[in-house]
Amino acid sequence: MQYSTGKHCVFYHRYHLVWSTEYRYKVLRGDIKLRVRDICRQVCAENGVDIIRGVLSNDHVHMFVSVPPKLVISDLMRLMKGRSSHKVQREFQHLKKRYWGQQFWGRGYFSTTNGAITEDVVLQYLQTHIQNPTDASR
Repeated sequence: MQYSTGKHCVFYHRYHLVWSTEYRYKVLRGDIKLRVRDICRQVCAENGVDIIRGVLSNDHVHMFVSVPPKLVISDLMRLMKGRSSHKVQREFQHLKKRYWGQQFWGRGYFSTTNGAITEDVVLQYLQTHIQNPTDASR
């Protein structure tokens, strides 16, 4: 496991993010798919987010990313979905027929964390500290 570092912290924050196109239309193909990929990469680079793995399907996006603690996941999603929606609809005029409401992405997203330890390990660690406290945890 490799930890990331900030100016005053060491962290290991991994998130699995998924979001889909409005009405699950299968429009992420060809140039649109490449443009969405480039925009997501640009937003992540600007905010210090490392993309570990990303996959664009025809109607949704999966990303596994490392996010610094200063960035809230909802803000990252707002930036990626907002910027990509705006730019893609402006650059690909034929999408206006399908997305007349100017919303390229569906409402909401899915996110889950992925760490090196499970909840059971944390609970076991805390239980051990209750039974045998150290000077720092009394």
